Amino acid sequence: MPARTARPRRLRAGLAQLAFMLAGSCAGLAAPRISWGPRAPSAQVTDTLLSIGIGLLGAVALIFSLLFLVVQWVMTTFTPRLMLFRDDPLVWRTFGFALGLVMFCVTAALAIGKSPDVSAVVPLLAMLALLVLIALLRALQLKAFAAIQLAPALGTIADRGRKVLTELYPGHRTDPPPLPPVRTRVVWNQPPAVLQRVETAELIDAAKAANVTIVLRESPGATLHRGSHVADVHGGELSEETVLGGLVVGAERTFDQDPLLAFRLLADIALRALSTAVNDPATAVQALDELEDLLGWVAAARLEPLRHTDTSGVDRLVVHLPGWEEFLRTAVDDIAFVACSPMVVAGLRDALRRVRERARPEHIELLDSRLARLDDQMTEL
Repeated sequence: MPARTARPRRLRAGLAQLAFMLAGSCAGLAAPRISWGPRAPSAQVTDTLLSIGIGLLGAVALIFSLLFLVVQWVMTTFTPRLMLFRDDPLVWRTFGFALGLVMFCVTAALAIGKSPDVSAVVPLLAMLALLVLIALLRALQLKAFAAIQLAPALGTIADRGRKVLTELYPGHRTDPPPLPPVRTRVVWNQPPAVLQRVETAELIDAAKAANVTIVLRESPGATLHRGSHVADVHGGELSEETVLGGLVVGAERTFDQDPLLAFRLLADIALRALSTAVNDPATAVQALDELEDLLGWVAAARLEPLRHTDTSGVDRLVVHLPGWEEFLRTAVDDIAFVACSPMVVAGLRDALRRVRERARPEHIELLDSRLARLDDQMTEL
């Protein structure tokens, strides 16, 4: 089978909202049947439910307004690749909860019909759900405010980056045994797509069943072009369709397994701040602070391919990951090329010096070459 296309977030959000609406409808049909507890006049309860249901349309409009404004702000101020607020589950869950509450109120009002009275539990449930929605809207507003502020945005990106790095570079590997010869070469023969995620459990099971080792040549976050060498199968035969079926591709990069995305986003923010249209070197230096911490983590780590073994300890899946030069090129080179502010050049040089103190011996040479260029650049300013 071909590589999987990641389910669009809009589709997943739509399915979640549909589930909320179905749950609200079912609850609205069941609630008027409650026979215990005090009773309330059905006319007043119906008017209350309809008022809440119609009034909630304003909450739905508020959610979409926040989503549009925050996404537009982030794209124009930070980077168009930063979609943390758009992809936050809180946005779509709040929207789905509001729709579910609308369906509950309308369905319950219709289900009451011409009954003279109804259990007081029905309006009580509606009020409790409304309080929950208010709490969700407050949390959503706070998250929206944080998304358009520089420091929280930089901190969130760095935190996501550290989480991915910790998962992909565990740091306790030993020297691996040699791999058997290559028997199958997997090539990408589809339109360009971004490798978002590797279904490791599925590929390990397939490799164990065929008694082979799969070596992925492309790391998550890379763009697969037609004719790209994607993977090799060592030690036996495994169909190309099986290997590609364990890859999830899409139109944009995600934080799922991409070790370079946090570096790319932080560098983008710094580059936009250094553009002639913005000219905000202080923002670039603030982004460099987070880049320094991530680079220091990478500099102190053993950057080797990620090896997954089966229950017997045999390597079944090897994923090639970015090396030290790729991290430096993404995080440092573009900024150093466009930086004309002494504040930024000095900040970048000082950051790399501190990274050098934490770096493994094999990483120092590339750091020294960049530090030498920054020293020359500093003397020319």
